[in-house]
Amino acid sequence: MKKIYLILFNLFILHTASSQSSMPVILSLRERAAVEDRILQERIENLLPGLMRREGIDMWLIIGREYNEDPVLRTMLPSTWLSARRHTMLLLFDKGGNEGIECLAVARYNVGTTFKSAWDLEKEPDQWKRLTQLIEERKPKKIAINQSSVFGHTDGITHTEYTNLLQKLPSTYQSTIVPAERLAVDWLQIRTNTELAIYEQICRMGHLIIAEGLSEKVIHPGITTTEDVVWWYRERIKELKLDTWFHPTVDVQRPDENNKEANRSFAQRPAADIIQPGDVVHIDFGISYLRLNTDVQELAYVLKPGEKDAPAYLKKALATGNRLQDILTSNYKEGKTGNQVLSETIAQAKKEGIVPQIYSHPIGYHGHAAGPAIGMWDMQNGVPGSGEYTLKYNTLYAIELNAKVKLSEWNNKELRVMLEQNAVFLPSGVQYTDDRQKDYWLIPRQK
Repeated sequence: MKKIYLILFNLFILHTASSQSSMPVILSLRERAAVEDRILQERIENLLPGLMRREGIDMWLIIGREYNEDPVLRTMLPSTWLSARRHTMLLLFDKGGNEGIECLAVARYNVGTTFKSAWDLEKEPDQWKRLTQLIEERKPKKIAINQSSVFGHTDGITHTEYTNLLQKLPSTYQSTIVPAERLAVDWLQIRTNTELAIYEQICRMGHLIIAEGLSEKVIHPGITTTEDVVWWYRERIKELKLDTWFHPTVDVQRPDENNKEANRSFAQRPAADIIQPGDVVHIDFGISYLRLNTDVQELAYVLKPGEKDAPAYLKKALATGNRLQDILTSNYKEGKTGNQVLSETIAQAKKEGIVPQIYSHPIGYHGHAAGPAIGMWDMQNGVPGSGEYTLKYNTLYAIELNAKVKLSEWNNKELRVMLEQNAVFLPSGVQYTDDRQKDYWLIPRQK
């Protein structure tokens, strides 16, 4: 299995080792399945033992029913399972030392190659009773279940399942039940080296799709509407056999006093508008591939007749947005809470005369992923709960923010410079997974 995976992964890297301007080859569904399954095995072998031992948890129960899956359960399923089957119970037991994690499925069949079936219906008709037998045989000191008042991602055990567990579990073990919150959050947010290598290529795919949409191939000033561009992106994603986790947003800002985009609440989608010369066009877009997600916002400028580049004052405004990114990422330190990073970033930005709004979030298995929130657009004084979680290395973030810049060339009207890029937080600092935008996409492109 390992040899097969290495061949596939090396093939993937060779395919994607092309220039920045070339679209990485998108793997077939069959190739993706092999990569996804091997990554799952790698995570369980190399990542999970350390997380369980850090939390002092020797057994993790993940229980769900078909079409009502625990969000964590979905990350444990093999690539060919699009949902849980019947009543799926997964038991992960830390055997200690170099023996690693024992992965059992209290189910009629194996759950992929990772979780071996541990229930024979003919020998024991009661599935819950078989689960309790397995628990008693292993004598765990702590049994973790996915309960959380903070993260929806890690609150996946339903009331029915929880009630049944308490009713069936011997009283000796009921006191050993603990919430798996910290274990589950870090399982979801921490990436392996293999995933980080792949993530760079996924981000490149997303960047190239964005660039194609913000060009004369798609946008004809005076004719094309923002909604035309939104639906072009949706169609393009499907053409490439990719998915997205949210409907894109496209909006424009211009000097016209009737244009209110700089002050539009993010609780509302922008109204459709015809894209015109002189507009600043903004896109919010993401793709899903190999179980991972991207979330990116970039800007384009529509050239007026005779122009060859964006005006200097707009470039300066974009540089202000880049500076706010630098301030935010410079404040990332392991052990800090999201709220600490938010507070320090806002204070430093204001000291430099920048009008900031910060709403950065982890990204990975989910678009708005588990982990420390660093502000929300409507919570700039700290985020209760998720904002108190601390930063961990090898996690990915959507560095999402905006800076409002007053433009004298627009009769002192503000431009909201909305930017978002995916980046990994490493011991060496924050590193963008496929660079970031420092120049506007020009429509049309200039040779």
